[in-house]
Amino acid sequence: MTPETAPSRLPGQTLPREPEILTTTVGSYSPIPWVQAWPGEQTILDATAVVIGTQRRAGIDLPTDGELYRFDPDHPDTNGMIDYFVRRLGGIETAVGRTDAAAFRARSEMAFRRKPAGVVRGPLHEGTLDLQAACARSASVAGGPFKFTLTSPFMLARTLLDHHYGDFERLTLALADVLAEQVAGLPCACVQVDEANVPGSPDMAPLAAEAINRVLRRVEVERAVHLCFGNYGGQTIQRGRWKALTDFLNSLACDHLVLELAHRPADDLAALADIDARITLGVGVIDVKVNHVETPDEVAARIEQAVQAAGPERIRWVHPDCGFWMLHRSVVDRKIEALVAGRDLFLGR
Repeated sequence: MTPETAPSRLPGQTLPREPEILTTTVGSYSPIPWVQAWPGEQTILDATAVVIGTQRRAGIDLPTDGELYRFDPDHPDTNGMIDYFVRRLGGIETAVGRTDAAAFRARSEMAFRRKPAGVVRGPLHEGTLDLQAACARSASVAGGPFKFTLTSPFMLARTLLDHHYGDFERLTLALADVLAEQVAGLPCACVQVDEANVPGSPDMAPLAAEAINRVLRRVEVERAVHLCFGNYGGQTIQRGRWKALTDFLNSLACDHLVLELAHRPADDLAALADIDARITLGVGVIDVKVNHVETPDEVAARIEQAVQAAGPERIRWVHPDCGFWMLHRSVVDRKIEALVAGRDLFLGR
Protein backbone atom coordinates (compact mmCIF):
# COMPACT_ATOMS: atom_id res chain seq x y z
CA MET A 1 0.00 0.00 0.00
CA THR A 2 1.02 3.59 -0.58
CA PRO A 3 -0.36 6.75 1.04
CA GLU A 4 -2.45 7.31 -2.11
CA THR A 5 -3.92 3.81 -2.40
CA ALA A 6 -4.37 2.52 1.16
CA PRO A 7 -7.95 1.23 1.52
CA SER A 8 -10.42 2.81 3.90
CA ARG A 9 -13.45 1.41 5.68
CA LEU A 10 -15.17 4.71 6.43
CA PRO A 11 -15.95 7.78 4.33
CA GLY A 12 -13.51 10.54 5.19
CA GLN A 13 -10.78 8.14 6.30
CA THR A 14 -8.57 8.45 3.23
CA LEU A 15 -5.03 9.74 3.60
CA PRO A 16 -4.24 13.11 2.05
CA ARG A 17 -2.58 12.97 -1.38
CA GLU A 18 -0.68 16.24 -1.04
CA PRO A 19 1.54 18.02 -0.32
CA GLU A 20 4.46 15.74 -1.05
CA ILE A 21 5.55 15.80 2.61
CA LEU A 22 2.76 15.28 5.12
CA THR A 23 2.65 16.27 8.77
CA THR A 24 1.44 14.01 11.56
CA THR A 25 1.73 13.62 15.31
CA VAL A 26 2.87 10.45 17.04
CA GLY A 27 0.25 9.64 19.65
CA SER A 28 -0.19 11.21 23.06
CA TYR A 29 -1.14 14.82 23.70
CA SER A 30 -0.39 16.89 26.78
CA PRO A 31 -2.51 15.87 29.80
CA ILE A 32 -5.57 18.11 30.08
CA PRO A 33 -6.37 19.16 33.68
CA TRP A 34 -10.13 19.27 33.27
CA VAL A 35 -10.15 15.69 32.00
CA GLN A 36 -8.22 14.56 35.07
CA ALA A 37 -10.52 16.57 37.36
CA TRP A 38 -13.77 15.25 35.86
CA PRO A 39 -12.95 11.94 34.16
CA GLY A 40 -15.76 10.28 32.30
CA GLU A 41 -16.85 9.07 28.88
CA GLN A 42 -18.34 12.40 27.77
CA THR A 43 -15.42 14.42 29.11
CA ILE A 44 -12.91 12.26 27.28
CA LEU A 45 -14.93 12.42 24.08
CA ASP A 46 -15.15 16.23 24.29
CA ALA A 47 -11.42 16.50 25.00
CA THR A 48 -10.57 14.21 22.10
CA ALA A 49 -12.53 16.50 19.79
CA VAL A 50 -10.56 19.46 21.14
CA VAL A 51 -7.20 17.73 20.65
CA ILE A 52 -7.95 16.64 17.09
CA GLY A 53 -9.42 20.04 16.27
CA THR A 54 -6.33 21.79 17.64
CA GLN A 55 -4.13 19.77 15.31
CA ARG A 56 -6.36 20.35 12.28
CA ARG A 57 -6.46 24.10 12.86
CA ALA A 58 -2.66 24.12 13.00
CA GLY A 59 -2.57 22.35 9.63
CA ILE A 60 -1.62 18.80 10.69
CA ASP A 61 -2.48 16.49 7.79
CA LEU A 62 -2.95 13.32 9.84
CA PRO A 63 -3.72 14.00 13.52
CA THR A 64 -3.85 11.44 16.31
CA ASP A 65 -6.56 11.30 18.95
CA GLY A 66 -4.18 12.22 21.77
CA GLU A 67 -4.70 8.88 23.58
CA LEU A 68 -6.51 10.77 26.36
CA TYR A 69 -8.70 7.79 27.20
CA ARG A 70 -5.57 5.78 28.07
CA PHE A 71 -4.00 8.22 30.51
CA ASP A 72 -3.79 6.86 34.05
CA PRO A 73 -2.61 9.32 36.73
CA ASP A 74 -1.37 6.35 38.76
CA HIS A 75 0.99 5.41 35.93
CA PRO A 76 1.87 8.73 34.26
CA ASP A 77 5.39 7.77 33.20
CA THR A 78 4.16 5.51 30.43
CA ASN A 79 0.99 7.50 29.70
CA GLY A 80 -1.12 4.43 29.03
CA MET A 81 1.28 2.89 26.52
CA ILE A 82 1.70 -0.09 28.84
CA ASP A 83 -0.82 -0.19 31.66
CA TYR A 84 -3.85 0.58 29.50
CA PHE A 85 -3.28 -2.66 27.58
CA VAL A 86 -1.96 -4.84 30.40
CA ARG A 87 -4.87 -4.06 32.74
CA ARG A 88 -7.39 -5.17 30.12
CA LEU A 89 -5.78 -8.29 28.72
CA GLY A 90 -6.98 -11.59 30.12
CA GLY A 91 -4.46 -13.91 31.74
CA ILE A 92 -2.54 -11.07 33.43
CA GLU A 93 -2.72 -10.15 37.10
CA THR A 94 -1.84 -6.52 37.84
CA ALA A 95 -1.72 -6.76 41.64
CA VAL A 96 2.03 -7.29 42.07
CA GLY A 97 3.51 -8.48 45.37
CA ARG A 98 7.00 -8.23 46.84
CA THR A 99 8.30 -11.51 45.45
CA ASP A 100 7.19 -10.80 41.88
CA ALA A 101 8.49 -7.25 42.03
CA ALA A 102 11.89 -8.51 43.18
CA ALA A 103 11.99 -11.11 40.42
CA PHE A 104 11.24 -8.45 37.83
CA ARG A 105 13.88 -6.06 39.18
CA ALA A 106 16.47 -8.78 38.71
CA ARG A 107 16.02 -8.38 34.94
CA SER A 108 18.55 -5.78 33.87
CA GLU A 109 16.85 -4.85 30.56
CA MET A 110 13.98 -3.13 32.41
CA ALA A 111 15.95 -1.54 35.26
CA PHE A 112 14.06 1.75 34.94
CA ARG A 113 10.84 0.09 36.20
CA ARG A 114 10.47 -0.83 39.87
CA LYS A 115 7.94 -3.58 39.22
CA PRO A 116 6.28 -5.34 36.30
CA ALA A 117 3.18 -3.94 34.70
CA GLY A 118 1.59 -7.30 35.38
CA VAL A 119 2.21 -10.98 36.02
CA VAL A 120 1.15 -13.53 33.40
CA ARG A 121 -0.72 -16.29 35.25
CA GLY A 122 -2.52 -18.02 32.40
CA PRO A 123 -3.11 -18.07 28.63
CA LEU A 124 -3.45 -14.58 27.21
CA HIS A 125 -6.80 -13.51 25.73
CA GLU A 126 -8.54 -10.25 24.88
CA GLY A 127 -10.16 -9.83 28.28
CA THR A 128 -11.85 -6.43 28.22
CA LEU A 129 -9.56 -4.84 25.62
CA ASP A 130 -11.69 -3.36 22.81
CA LEU A 131 -9.65 -1.26 20.39
CA GLN A 132 -12.53 -1.25 17.92
CA ALA A 133 -14.70 0.69 20.37
CA ALA A 134 -11.84 3.02 21.32
CA CYS A 135 -11.08 3.81 17.70
CA ALA A 136 -14.75 4.27 16.83
CA ARG A 137 -15.13 6.77 19.66
CA SER A 138 -12.28 8.86 18.27
CA ALA A 139 -13.60 8.50 14.72
CA SER A 140 -16.96 9.91 15.84
CA VAL A 141 -15.33 13.30 16.57
CA ALA A 142 -12.34 13.18 14.20
CA GLY A 143 -13.91 15.21 11.40
CA GLY A 144 -11.58 13.64 8.84
CA PRO A 145 -8.72 11.16 8.54
CA PHE A 146 -6.79 10.37 11.71
CA LYS A 147 -4.25 7.87 12.99
CA PHE A 148 -4.88 5.28 15.71
CA THR A 149 -2.05 3.83 17.78
CA LEU A 150 -1.30 0.71 19.80
CA THR A 151 1.71 -0.59 21.67
CA SER A 152 3.98 -3.23 20.17
CA PRO A 153 3.63 -6.78 21.58
CA PHE A 154 7.41 -6.94 22.05
CA MET A 155 7.42 -3.82 24.21
CA LEU A 156 4.47 -5.07 26.26
CA ALA A 157 6.17 -8.44 26.79
CA ARG A 158 9.27 -6.74 28.17
CA THR A 159 7.23 -5.15 30.96
CA LEU A 160 5.63 -8.40 32.13
CA LEU A 161 6.72 -11.13 34.54
CA ASP A 162 5.83 -14.47 32.98
CA HIS A 163 4.65 -17.35 35.19
CA HIS A 164 2.77 -19.19 32.46
CA TYR A 165 4.53 -19.49 29.09
CA GLY A 166 8.01 -20.06 30.46
CA ASP A 167 9.57 -18.66 27.31
CA PHE A 168 9.88 -15.03 26.25
CA GLU A 169 9.33 -15.79 22.55
CA ARG A 170 6.11 -17.68 23.26
CA LEU A 171 4.90 -14.86 25.48
CA THR A 172 5.69 -12.19 22.87
CA LEU A 173 3.99 -14.04 20.03
CA ALA A 174 0.96 -14.79 22.19
CA LEU A 175 0.61 -11.06 22.81
CA ALA A 176 1.00 -10.45 19.08
CA ASP A 177 -1.81 -12.87 18.26
CA VAL A 178 -4.17 -11.24 20.76
CA LEU A 179 -3.44 -7.74 19.46
CA ALA A 180 -3.73 -8.88 15.83
CA GLU A 181 -7.35 -9.83 16.50
CA GLN A 182 -8.00 -6.25 17.62
CA VAL A 183 -6.79 -4.29 14.59
CA ALA A 184 -8.76 -5.62 11.64
CA GLY A 185 -11.33 -3.12 10.42
CA LEU A 186 -10.38 -0.22 12.68
CA PRO A 187 -12.23 2.91 11.46
CA CYS A 188 -9.24 5.17 10.83
CA ALA A 189 -6.92 6.11 7.98
CA CYS A 190 -3.73 4.72 9.54
CA VAL A 191 -2.84 2.26 12.29
CA GLN A 192 0.51 2.80 14.01
CA VAL A 193 2.34 0.25 16.16
CA ASP A 194 4.60 1.88 18.79
CA GLU A 195 7.91 0.27 19.82
CA ALA A 196 10.40 1.94 22.17
CA ASN A 197 12.34 -1.05 23.48
CA VAL A 198 13.95 -2.87 20.58
CA PRO A 199 16.13 0.12 19.54
CA GLY A 200 18.22 -0.65 22.63
CA SER A 201 18.15 -4.41 22.07
CA PRO A 202 19.02 -5.07 18.41
CA ASP A 203 19.77 -8.71 19.22
CA MET A 204 16.04 -9.16 19.85
CA ALA A 205 15.04 -7.49 16.58
CA PRO A 206 14.02 -10.66 14.66
CA LEU A 207 11.53 -11.63 17.37
CA ALA A 208 10.23 -8.06 17.64
CA ALA A 209 9.75 -7.91 13.86
CA GLU A 210 7.87 -11.20 13.75
CA ALA A 211 5.55 -10.06 16.54
CA ILE A 212 4.92 -6.62 15.04
CA ASN A 213 4.32 -8.10 11.59
CA ARG A 214 1.65 -10.44 12.96
CA VAL A 215 -0.24 -7.33 14.01
CA LEU A 216 0.48 -5.29 10.87
CA ARG A 217 -0.73 -8.04 8.53
CA ARG A 218 -4.21 -7.74 9.99
CA VAL A 219 -4.37 -3.97 9.46
CA GLU A 220 -6.56 -2.99 6.51
CA VAL A 221 -5.47 0.65 6.13
CA GLU A 222 -2.10 2.45 6.02
CA ARG A 223 0.36 0.66 8.30
CA ALA A 224 2.95 2.63 10.28
CA VAL A 225 5.54 1.70 12.88
CA HIS A 226 6.86 4.28 15.32
CA LEU A 227 10.26 3.61 16.86
CA CYS A 228 12.13 5.67 19.42
CA PHE A 229 14.74 5.25 22.13
CA GLY A 230 12.30 5.79 24.97
CA ASN A 231 10.81 8.80 26.68
CA TYR A 232 10.44 7.86 30.33
CA GLY A 233 9.86 11.11 32.17
CA GLY A 234 11.68 12.97 29.41
CA GLN A 235 14.70 10.70 29.57
CA THR A 236 16.20 8.55 26.83
CA ILE A 237 16.09 4.94 28.05
CA GLN A 238 17.61 2.87 25.24
CA ARG A 239 21.13 3.14 23.92
CA GLY A 240 21.99 2.34 20.33
CA ARG A 241 21.99 3.69 16.80
CA TRP A 242 19.60 3.39 13.87
CA LYS A 243 22.37 1.86 11.71
CA ALA A 244 22.27 -1.33 13.79
CA LEU A 245 18.55 -1.66 13.11
CA THR A 246 18.32 -1.30 9.33
CA ASP A 247 17.77 -5.03 8.78
CA PHE A 248 14.99 -4.92 11.36
CA LEU A 249 13.39 -1.86 9.75
CA ASN A 250 13.54 -3.45 6.31
CA SER A 251 11.82 -6.59 7.61
CA LEU A 252 8.73 -4.73 8.84
CA ALA A 253 5.49 -5.21 6.90
CA CYS A 254 4.68 -1.52 7.10
CA ASP A 255 3.97 1.26 4.64
CA HIS A 256 5.91 3.94 6.48
CA LEU A 257 8.20 4.43 9.46
CA VAL A 258 7.91 7.09 12.16
CA LEU A 259 11.46 7.56 13.51
CA GLU A 260 12.94 9.59 16.34
CA LEU A 261 15.65 11.78 14.80
CA ALA A 262 15.43 15.29 16.27
CA HIS A 263 16.88 14.14 19.61
CA ARG A 264 19.48 11.89 17.99
CA PRO A 265 23.10 12.41 16.84
CA ALA A 266 23.23 14.04 13.40
CA ASP A 267 25.01 11.07 11.84
CA ASP A 268 22.06 8.80 12.71
CA LEU A 269 20.45 10.19 9.56
CA ALA A 270 22.89 8.12 7.47
CA ALA A 271 20.84 4.99 8.23
CA LEU A 272 17.92 6.36 6.20
CA ALA A 273 19.72 5.62 2.93
CA ASP A 274 19.73 1.89 3.76
CA ILE A 275 15.99 1.53 4.31
CA ASP A 276 14.12 -0.35 1.60
CA ALA A 277 12.53 1.90 -1.02
CA ARG A 278 9.15 0.18 -0.57
CA ILE A 279 8.92 1.83 2.88
CA THR A 280 8.27 5.55 2.94
CA LEU A 281 10.07 7.48 5.63
CA GLY A 282 8.83 9.63 8.48
CA VAL A 283 11.42 11.69 10.32
CA GLY A 284 11.22 13.33 13.70
CA VAL A 285 11.92 17.05 13.39
CA ILE A 286 10.41 18.18 16.71
CA ASP A 287 12.23 17.30 19.94
CA VAL A 288 9.71 16.25 22.62
CA LYS A 289 12.32 15.91 25.37
CA VAL A 290 12.89 19.67 25.64
CA ASN A 291 10.65 22.70 26.18
CA HIS A 292 12.38 24.71 23.48
CA VAL A 293 9.90 25.50 20.70
CA GLU A 294 11.57 25.04 17.35
CA THR A 295 11.45 27.83 14.80
CA PRO A 296 10.17 27.12 11.28
CA ASP A 297 13.75 27.63 10.06
CA GLU A 298 15.01 24.92 12.44
CA VAL A 299 12.32 22.50 11.29
CA ALA A 300 12.97 23.22 7.61
CA ALA A 301 16.70 22.67 8.15
CA ARG A 302 16.07 19.30 9.78
CA ILE A 303 13.90 18.24 6.86
CA GLU A 304 16.61 19.33 4.44
CA GLN A 305 19.21 17.26 6.29
CA ALA A 306 16.96 14.20 6.18
CA VAL A 307 16.29 14.62 2.46
CA GLN A 308 20.01 14.91 1.77
CA ALA A 309 20.69 11.73 3.79
CA ALA A 310 17.85 9.61 2.43
CA GLY A 311 17.71 10.81 -1.15
CA PRO A 312 15.11 12.75 -3.14
CA GLU A 313 11.45 11.87 -2.62
CA ARG A 314 12.12 9.39 0.20
CA ILE A 315 10.76 11.60 2.99
CA ARG A 316 6.97 11.40 3.00
CA TRP A 317 6.20 12.32 6.63
CA VAL A 318 7.50 14.75 9.26
CA HIS A 319 6.43 14.63 12.90
CA PRO A 320 7.57 14.97 16.50
CA ASP A 321 10.01 12.36 17.82
CA CYS A 322 7.41 10.83 20.13
CA GLY A 323 4.20 11.63 21.97
CA PHE A 324 3.65 14.92 23.79
CA TRP A 325 2.48 13.65 27.18
CA MET A 326 5.39 15.12 29.20
CA LEU A 327 5.08 18.69 27.87
CA HIS A 328 2.77 21.51 28.90
CA ARG A 329 -0.08 22.12 26.51
CA SER A 330 1.07 25.63 25.60
CA VAL A 331 4.45 24.22 24.53
CA VAL A 332 2.84 21.35 22.64
CA ASP A 333 0.55 23.59 20.60
CA ARG A 334 3.42 25.86 19.57
CA LYS A 335 5.56 22.89 18.59
CA ILE A 336 2.71 21.60 16.43
CA GLU A 337 2.42 24.98 14.74
CA ALA A 338 6.19 25.07 14.18
CA LEU A 339 6.07 21.60 12.60
CA VAL A 340 3.57 22.74 9.97
CA ALA A 341 5.25 26.10 9.38
CA GLY A 342 8.66 24.45 8.96
CA ARG A 343 7.29 21.89 6.52
CA ASP A 344 5.63 24.66 4.53
CA LEU A 345 8.83 26.69 4.53
CA PHE A 346 10.81 23.73 3.23
CA LEU A 347 8.29 23.15 0.45
CA GLY A 348 8.10 26.84 -0.41
CA ARG A 349 4.40 27.02 0.31
